[in-house]
Amino acid sequence: MVMASIVGVDIGGTFTDLVYRAGEEVRIFKLLTTRENPAIAFLEGLDALGVPGQAIVVHGTTVATNAVLEHKGARTALITTAGFRDVLVIGRQNRPHLYRLSFPPRWVPVPDELRFEVRERVSAQGEVLVPLDPAEVDRVLDEIAARGAASLAVVLLFSFANPEHEKIIGEKARERGLFVSLSSRILPEYREFERTSTTVLNAYVSPTMARYLRTLQEGLARRGHRTLWMMQSSGGIIAATRAAEEAVRTILSGPAAGVTGAFHVASLAGYDHIITFDMGGTSTDVSLADGQIRRTTEGSIEGWPIRVPMMDIHTVGAGGGSIAYRDAGGALRVGPESAGSDPGPACYGRGGQYLTVTDANLLLGRLVPERFLGGRMALDREAARRAAADLARSFGMTVEDLAEGVLQVANAKMEQAIRVISIERGHDPRRFTLVPFGGAGPMHALFLAEALGIPRVLVPRYPGVLSALGLILADFVRDYSRTVMWDLDAVTARDIRQALTPLLKQGLQDLRNQGFSDRDIRLEPALDLRYKGQSFELVVPLTDYSPEAIARAFHQAHEGRYGYARTEAPVEVVNLRVTARGVRPKPPAPSYPAALSPEPKEARTGTQRVRFAGRWMETPVYERDRLRPGHRIPGPALIVQEDATTVVPPDWQGRVDGWLNLVFEKSPSIAPSIGIMKTTFSD
Repeated sequence: MVMASIVGVDIGGTFTDLVYRAGEEVRIFKLLTTRENPAIAFLEGLDALGVPGQAIVVHGTTVATNAVLEHKGARTALITTAGFRDVLVIGRQNRPHLYRLSFPPRWVPVPDELRFEVRERVSAQGEVLVPLDPAEVDRVLDEIAARGAASLAVVLLFSFANPEHEKIIGEKARERGLFVSLSSRILPEYREFERTSTTVLNAYVSPTMARYLRTLQEGLARRGHRTLWMMQSSGGIIAATRAAEEAVRTILSGPAAGVTGAFHVASLAGYDHIITFDMGGTSTDVSLADGQIRRTTEGSIEGWPIRVPMMDIHTVGAGGGSIAYRDAGGALRVGPESAGSDPGPACYGRGGQYLTVTDANLLLGRLVPERFLGGRMALDREAARRAAADLARSFGMTVEDLAEGVLQVANAKMEQAIRVISIERGHDPRRFTLVPFGGAGPMHALFLAEALGIPRVLVPRYPGVLSALGLILADFVRDYSRTVMWDLDAVTARDIRQALTPLLKQGLQDLRNQGFSDRDIRLEPALDLRYKGQSFELVVPLTDYSPEAIARAFHQAHEGRYGYARTEAPVEVVNLRVTARGVRPKPPAPSYPAALSPEPKEARTGTQRVRFAGRWMETPVYERDRLRPGHRIPGPALIVQEDATTVVPPDWQGRVDGWLNLVFEKSPSIAPSIGIMKTTFSD
């Protein structure tokens, strides 16, 4: 595909971020999200950047996520094989709180009165044992329509082996105007509960996504845009028409784009062992990449499993808009409730009455009020002080002491999130580089790095809009899978190759249909493998089709994940997988003239009083746009730009690298630099 002009638009809970690239030119824009209709801010941003109609539009959104979290999806019905209508409720019978004697019942996306059965049965090998009665299907669908359902999930036993009965029900349901999700299309894999949950969630959110995309595409068409792509949770993009039908694949759309952008920027700078730290207005998303971006098929939302490929991202409710409060026990808490974009933090001057993390940063001098959003939105320090006054009085402390406490609580929550994806999984954070982004990430990153012993922090050139940048860098990706349940020692390389061939052909054809030439298409087969008797699998890339090589790769992967391998145990092939990747051109590495001197005199715009660890310090303020490769910035410092502010505490030293990233490290006498670059790393 040619290097066309392209714009990435990431809609978050507080801000909508845009990055436009035409050739080597890159322009950014950031504006408040219009929560009542996110498409309004989307189109306003395109107008502000002057994006031409022929540009490709790539979008990351939380529409599907919010529909689930807020329980505002479509009224959904479920049809299952007779005897299985309650699989969704029974689940795995896991107790969310092991020692709690009672807890409120969980939210179920399909109520009891909308779960139906039909008499039919297919064997595990795909043989029809009990034929489907079309008349019974008609009666069930009539009842579903009478009860007001708008969407239907169809999950029949062993439909991944033979989907014909699901297809019959789907055709009849579409004739009645229902939105239809078939498990044989959404997730053709075994495990009834996970397959049911994934298909039901897709049915629940897809009508909402389809309406949103229809409205958005109408607005884009008026501007002349004909191509709209969507980011998936896996980090690949798909056509908007596919996203409308399979919205469950976009649950982590925005965060996945951020990880994609962070890994690209960090790898370009020489670091591919990174911890990404995405702090926006509502939440913080963290992920770990140890040479490659980690993906999983075991995600969940609201406690419901989602078995589609997605990036391994951990999320906590801590962002710039997170509200501080005193809990029933008298302790200071921060989040997960957020002020969002409307009214937003008190300092936005839009009617917010509660103290937020952004207000706390402003009260401590860590934001320059007149430089917020490049000067397009001034912050109101007095409004922040008023929001903090009553809460500070209840704790018997000053407003500034409270503000510092708020940041400590928020940082502790985000520190724990990083521990979950690093220390708790056997990774030493001291061997990684922290890459912060999101509008609030660079304000907190160096404090978190110090708490975790991370020796290096890399702040990208455009941290506040890095998720939007990731959108324009991502490849076009389609994922395919099929359950086989083979004993590895009972199959040959020929068997495996033949079984994968239909998936490989489908991936090749689908990407050709999207305009990709064969030279830009990569087909990546993989197998879900486990020791016989295990309950869960590991996804192992397939580079050699011989069963002996596959077994060796699995033993190695198992030892790497769990610390041991059972080389004498039989191995089972559970699922076949193929990822079809349409590789899109990446922008060339930019070249910037080096600074004449390491001292950035031309970038320094003044000073501001900033509070660090209870002490006010006169702190230099630098303009990020004026920094050049070779410039060095000692802490304390504030570095301001249109999309973010970077806070540099004392004892940290920063430099500008050849790609205009800011790279911060502690003094060697304080914290030895034990981070590693990709050219020197070995396990």
